[in-house]
Amino acid sequence: MFWEKYSYSQIKSRVFEGLSRNTNYRTERILGIPATFLDTDIFYDDAAFLKDAPFLSVLIANPNHIGVHTFGDEHEDFFAGTQEIEKDLVKICAEEIFSAEPGSYDGYVASGGTEANIEALWIYRNYFMQERSAKPAEIAVIYSADTHYSIPKALNLLGLEGIEIPVDETTRAIRIHALELLVEKALADGCKHFIVNVNMSTTMFGSVDDIDTMTSFFDLLHLDYKLHVDGAYGGFIYPFVANESSFTFKNENITSFSIDGHKMLQAPYGTGIFLVRKNYLKYVCTNEAGYVKGKDFTLCGSRSGANAVCVWMILRIHGSAGWRVKMHQLIDRTTFICDKLDESGVVYYRNPQLNIVTIRSEYISPELARKYHLVPDSHHDPSWYKIVVMPHVRQGIIDDFLSELKYEQKKILS
Repeated sequence: MFWEKYSYSQIKSRVFEGLSRNTNYRTERILGIPATFLDTDIFYDDAAFLKDAPFLSVLIANPNHIGVHTFGDEHEDFFAGTQEIEKDLVKICAEEIFSAEPGSYDGYVASGGTEANIEALWIYRNYFMQERSAKPAEIAVIYSADTHYSIPKALNLLGLEGIEIPVDETTRAIRIHALELLVEKALADGCKHFIVNVNMSTTMFGSVDDIDTMTSFFDLLHLDYKLHVDGAYGGFIYPFVANESSFTFKNENITSFSIDGHKMLQAPYGTGIFLVRKNYLKYVCTNEAGYVKGKDFTLCGSRSGANAVCVWMILRIHGSAGWRVKMHQLIDRTTFICDKLDESGVVYYRNPQLNIVTIRSEYISPELARKYHLVPDSHHDPSWYKIVVMPHVRQGIIDDFLSELKYEQKKILS
């Protein structure tokens, strides 16, 4: 896992070089593009500071990265300069973080993990329908009870049935026996094909599904399945702190990943990334998009080139070594919290490779949870409250919270 760290000067030079290769709304005779630069009554394009602000300059230039730029020569070339930066971003994520072989993948910057997850299920539904002549009723999606709500949303949109697997209340692990029974029932009911969503960190708990045990079971039954990894939360932290991981493209059972830049990377919202093996995007090609050069393979269509550039800038300013250090710092801070909770006898769940701590609700008052903006698993009847140790969570805030929590525990005991 390595990508080079760039100086800010190198980043600025690369971004402005990319912008110079894009079509310029101001200087060229453009009659056919239904877009333009950002409204100059609000966004001044002649501000002196813009010469040192590459992201803001791209934002104002407003390049559209519609389509997917990782395969073929057929794509919109109006914004080829910044599209090349997005291609380098996708390369870093696929090859360096998830160990893909060069040229073995496609990908694009989506609006977020939700879109990327829906894109995956859309691809596999169409794959089974086109390659296996499957009916929608013969396709089922397997996912754990802790899975993000984007998967049930995708089921509703795509007209697919879901198989929700219960998890252990304490370990948050999928109940394998329940998985076996539910899959056997689905087979008996006529299901022939399966789409499997595996979590590389759930949103509420930071739990990581046991992908090897699950796929061993599927392979033992010779199931026809495609597997998608939801790494929207964990994608930019788990691979950097886990000693060993089956969550890479070296695992032949995995076909696609979703990861989010607007979580751990501190990028603007709207920077999810979808990665998939070659020859799968064709199942969602929108041939009706005849006016789009190279067609469209995405759910969202038009996309912000500035967002893609921003994620690339963040990864390049840190480099792989710098990013690993930053993620380990968050893990250390999270471990500090857990050590103090252990001393106080507070029951919680935490995956040691993630920066999420989820506390049982009986150990914390609703008032204290509200004061520190802890997120409940249910706003109506919470069983858990979640802490996420992000860069803004300073040690002083942690100390204050732990002190007040300890005071509450003393009151309960007395």
